[in-house]
Amino acid sequence: AKDYELRQYETAKWVSTVIRGETQKEAMRQGFWKLFHYIQGKNEKEMKIDMTVPVTCLVKSGCTDFKISFFVPFEHQDSPPQPTDSEVFIEERKAAAIFVRSFGGFASPEKYAEEAEVLARILRNRGQPFHEDFFYTAGYDSPFKLFNRHNEVWYFKK
Repeated sequence: AKDYELRQYETAKWVSTVIRGETQKEAMRQGFWKLFHYIQGKNEKEMKIDMTVPVTCLVKSGCTDFKISFFVPFEHQDSPPQPTDSEVFIEERKAAAIFVRSFGGFASPEKYAEEAEVLARILRNRGQPFHEDFFYTAGYDSPFKLFNRHNEVWYFKK
C-alpha cells in the first residue's frame, strides 16, 4: 500500500531500558543516554559497540513507562556483552509481521502519536488485524542530521 508497508522482521536481540513516569520526550532522552553508555563500553566486556538504527520506543496506551531500545549489531547478535547498568538489559524480540508508516522531519512524541493514529485508522479501514494497545516509534537519524530525516511508527500484525 502506498501509505504503509508490511514488513517481516526476524528474531533479533535489542539492548533496552525502561524509563518510568516521565514524559515520552524525557524518557527518550534518558533512555538514549543509558543505552549510549552501554555501547560506549559500560558492559561486562568493556567493549565499544557501533551505534545502530533504528532507536525504538515502545508506547503503550494509558501508560507512562517507555521502553527505549537500540538494535544489537549483527556481529554481536549471538552473544552481546551483558550490561553493567542494572536498568539496561538485552531482550530477544521474536520474529513478527509489522505494519510500518514512514514520515520525514523532526519527530516529536505528538507527531509520532499522530502518525500512529493515521496508520491505525488505515489498518482498521482495510480490515487488517493488529495489536492496538501499543506501537513502536523508530528513529533513524542523529539529531545533527537536518534534511531527509526518516522516522517510522510500527504496529504488530495479529
